[in-house]
Amino acid sequence: MFNGILIYTIIMSIVLCALMAYDKERAKNNEWRVSEKTLIIMALCGGALGGVLGMYLFRHKTKHNKFAFGLPLLGALHVFVLVQLASM
Repeated sequence: MFNGILIYTIIMSIVLCALMAYDKERAKNNEWRVSEKTLIIMALCGGALGGVLGMYLFRHKTKHNKFAFGLPLLGALHVFVLVQLASM
């Protein structure tokens, strides 16, 4: 069970990191963007760690409080849950 949850979290993190890169590129070109709601939902569904990585790798959404504080907090919560599940 734990391995499945860990793999799911890793996949969601990769997807959200890629979405952050995609959204940043779209923002540079003044094109249609990925909605903040979509990014937050992806983070809530397990991709927060990838969102944090993407946020700082691509310098994207770092000035938005809900991302600058919310994603790291959510990522820490995900890590806490994973550690608790691993210790069962």
